[in-house]
Amino acid sequence: MNQLDILVPFALPPAELARDLLRQSKAPSLAMLLGRGKATPLQSHDPFSRALPHEHWLARRFGLPPTPQDSSPAAAAALMQGLGHAPAAGHWFVLHPAHIHVARDHLVLTDIGQLQLEEEESQRLFAAALPLFTEIGHELVYGDARTWFIRADAWAGLRTSTPSAASGRNVDIWMPEGPGELAWRKLQNEVQMQWFAEALNEQREMRGQKAINSIWIWGGADAGASASAQHGYGARFGLRGWMRAFGDGAQAGQANANESQVNDILRGDGHRLLVLDALAEAALAEEWGLWLQHLEHLDREWLAPLLVALRADTLGAVNLVLTGSDRLVEVAVTRGALRRFWRKPSLALLAERCA
Repeated sequence: MNQLDILVPFALPPAELARDLLRQSKAPSLAMLLGRGKATPLQSHDPFSRALPHEHWLARRFGLPPTPQDSSPAAAAALMQGLGHAPAAGHWFVLHPAHIHVARDHLVLTDIGQLQLEEEESQRLFAAALPLFTEIGHELVYGDARTWFIRADAWAGLRTSTPSAASGRNVDIWMPEGPGELAWRKLQNEVQMQWFAEALNEQREMRGQKAINSIWIWGGADAGASASAQHGYGARFGLRGWMRAFGDGAQAGQANANESQVNDILRGDGHRLLVLDALAEAALAEEWGLWLQHLEHLDREWLAPLLVALRADTLGAVNLVLTGSDRLVEVAVTRGALRRFWRKPSLALLAERCA
């Protein structure tokens, strides 16, 4: 069947804000899809889970191996492969250069997507940190400006949190626990001290950017733990950030969709995946006015032309996967469902609470 799954992280705003936000929202294409489609029961997720609902969904969909109880998805090896590395052995973790700031009485992790870290800057920080890893026998591998990897065989079983799950929150709750916990904290502190003296951070702050003053670890996986080939997707679009672990599908732009990009998504038959993550940065920063703007832009630039394709039978079916910080819902829409004129377009589903 010619089907497109559309994953939209952070489409479900916090329940206490949702109704007020949606009263201000203008997203007619999304309202049509939600109003006419068939929704699964709203799924509740633990708000203190070490990964967000869309991250759990992707890990299951792409068959990442099981992780220790309540740990982040085992994405490191698959992501290394997506960035051109092929670890032959060992247990690996993802590392992100990060910014942690002091709130009134605790430390808070900033969304790594906001850091605007350039390649040359990241290479300098990597070179400064490398001797600290080498000295204690840990291999450190450079992936890209935002993504490095550490081999730590003795830390297998360490429970870690994704940066999205921890962003904007008290980091003490989300810090690693288990084998290697103390060794990690010691290494993290040494890197923080090393970078404190880096002129690079002073230069960043003079430009109004946040200092890179820490590192974040997650995604532990054995070297052979790649994503499953049985996910069923013939093509994947919009795989950015750590989602590159799930293949090098066409990187659909997240801002301005154009006719060519939409046609690439619609071309051919089979089951495809499109990830639209334009809401993530605003949601993690709790900038809900900006979130509304991005929702309306997403509706106009992406969902409107895809709705036209569904009506024209270019698409056989659309499955929307909408998530928030602690909820997930799937909505199946077919061309026939759009004929249900007695069902009014509505965004009410975005404000529903779990029973």
